[in-house]
Amino acid sequence: MSDRFPDVRVVFGENLASGADVGASFCVTVEGETVVDLWGGFADEARTRPWREDTIVGVYSTTKTMTALTALLVADRGELEFEAPVARYWPEFAAGGKDHVTVAQLMSHSAGLCGWREPITRDDLYDWEKVTALLAAQEPFWKPGTASGYHAMTQGFLVGEVVRRITGRSLGTVFREEIAAPLGADFHIGLPPSEDARVAELIPPAGPAPMGGPGDSELQVNVAGNPKLDVQVTRTRAWRGAEVPAVGGIGNARAMAEIHAILANGGIAKGRRFMSEAGCLRALQPQVDGVDLILGVPMRFGLGFALDTGLMPHPNTLYWGGYGGSLAIIDMDAHTTIAYAMNKMSGTTTGDFRALGLAMAFWEASAA
Repeated sequence: MSDRFPDVRVVFGENLASGADVGASFCVTVEGETVVDLWGGFADEARTRPWREDTIVGVYSTTKTMTALTALLVADRGELEFEAPVARYWPEFAAGGKDHVTVAQLMSHSAGLCGWREPITRDDLYDWEKVTALLAAQEPFWKPGTASGYHAMTQGFLVGEVVRRITGRSLGTVFREEIAAPLGADFHIGLPPSEDARVAELIPPAGPAPMGGPGDSELQVNVAGNPKLDVQVTRTRAWRGAEVPAVGGIGNARAMAEIHAILANGGIAKGRRFMSEAGCLRALQPQVDGVDLILGVPMRFGLGFALDTGLMPHPNTLYWGGYGGSLAIIDMDAHTTIAYAMNKMSGTTTGDFRALGLAMAFWEASAA
């Protein structure tokens, strides 16, 4: 653990002491250097397993930041054009009037494919060919490009299939071979059985799910319930081993922060160049702005990330979070990454005040 920012350590400890957190990790990099690296608490609900330095946990939709980075990497090599129709790489996708839908629209949740029209089961999520073929065949739920509607589960399959068509490898494989392994970063999209013992148990939030209840739109009900998932599924080998690139990632805050140092530092992390600076900056290109049809709040999306709307210390900041509270922030102006991962889940879909409180403690200490 780092002692350079003692106020951050205090907030982290208070979260554990109060029960706001059971087990968690928090990490910050600045100019590529890890300056905060905290972990503590327990890896299980019964509080019998300590949360160790190498404990990892499911981070739900914060996984999307890794999927986006993988696509940005492929694009930086000239193999993928975000402005191109998806059908250029995935011809079957042109069905259902989607011949003009672009890869950028997949990246920005504006392709009109926030869910499946056909009923699917949890086990179908482990059948890549089936779920991608269904998405390729169906019509969009709204006119692509006109609004975002959070592609909570589908985005990983959509972007992942484009990457697979281009590279011949699954998105999880490209991510592992081209990003995680070279960095020695402990984040997985498709976890090997050998690592199961290190995974913390996610503790479901109290109360109803954030979407899918009475009063929600048909689209929201579809996204929340087709298929219906219980947090307990994250404890199964089938879930952990599958590649579900929108929500299935498993890692810790250190891995998240050190991976996203690539974007925060113009393409360089741990002395190695992964991408060009221009390729990193492409993530900041605004794609769609307005009230999201699924989340029901104003969102401004770039290529794979939410963009700052005046809430962050610096304007050129990317971020996204996951169901339960995990969060990744990439401040390109300050060359800083911030990441939080935990096992006690709150009812939010995209991060909560535990992560923001830690981030604010860091920001205040940095400004002092």
